[in-house]
Formats: sequence, structure tokens, C-alpha cells
Amino acid sequence: MSLTWPDHPITLAEWEALPESGDLRLEVAEGMLVVSAKPVFGHQRACLRLTARLDEALPDDLIVLGDVEVMLEESPLTIRAPDVVVMRTDVYEPDRARAEAAEVLLAVEILSDGTRRVDRVLKYSEYADAGIRQYWIVDLLGQVTLTAFQLVDGEYELTGEWTGSASPQVASVPVTLDLDRLTAR
Repeated sequence: MSLTWPDHPITLAEWEALPESGDLRLEVAEGMLVVSAKPVFGHQRACLRLTARLDEALPDDLIVLGDVEVMLEESPLTIRAPDVVVMRTDVYEPDRARAEAAEVLLAVEILSDGTRRVDRVLKYSEYADAGIRQYWIVDLLGQVTLTAFQLVDGEYELTGEWTGSASPQVASVPVTLDLDRLTAR
């Protein structure tokens, strides 16, 4: 895929006009395109398993989606694509292109080589500023860990850090996760 690089912060209309790319993952931060490689197999497997497990555990009024665009800010345009999001089912529409940050109850990022710092620092800050109530970071390096944060007075507070079996809450609903099963066969 070849892109003509804009010489200005891109707009939502320009973002929507970009061609699809199977090889790259595109996001936009403060109007600037952010390009990264598509996730590797282990990351994809963990994402699929986490999405499926949350979908099983959560009530019908919550919906779990993977790799959904979330508009954090329209000007300057900031659109991120968390690995997993949880939203209320009543805002879900099958044909929507993206969610608004205010609709996202939980955003999950699974760390990858090349995005670890972005996920731990930049997205952590962006998601808090956008008002996303919960943020989880899943690290697959070594023993799988889940670090969970809850938005309190505009700042994320640590609510738990787990290896092995995790027992976080999603929108006040307790879930149990076997973190080692996220990557195991």
C-alpha cells in the first residue's frame, strides 16, 4: 500500500478516504497518521480469546468488540483502535464505522513490540483524557499479566494486577480470566 503523506493534520473526511490496508494498522493521533505493523499470531490469538471470554462472561446489555475505531477527539483528530472494547449494547449498531470515546466502558490494549510505550504511556493518557472509564493492559511477554485501571476524577487508578487467574470487574460486573489460556493451545 502506498499513501500520500499529508502536509497538515488530517481531518475526519481525509481519514475516512484512506484506502484499506491488510498489512498495516492505522490510527491517527492529533491529526498525524500513526502506522504500525499488524499484530503477530500470539497477539491475535490472545485478542480473540479475551474477546470471546468477556463475551461469555458479560450480561446481554454489554457488548464486546475487537479492533474497533474509537474517536477520542475530533479536533485535532485522534482515532485509536484498541484491541478490545466493551460498550453498552444499546449503542451498538452493526454498520457503524467507529465508537465515540464516551460510549466505551473498557478499552484493552495487548502490548506488542513497537507499541509497548505507546500503550503504557500515550494511550493511557489519551484514554483517560477522553473519559474511557476502564483501561486494561495485557502483557504477553513472559508470564501473561493483566493490569487494570479505573478512571477516578479524570485520572486512572490501579485496580489490580494479575498473573495466572484474574478477577477484574467490567462495568461493575466481576469476570474471571485464565490469563495463561489467552496464548496457550
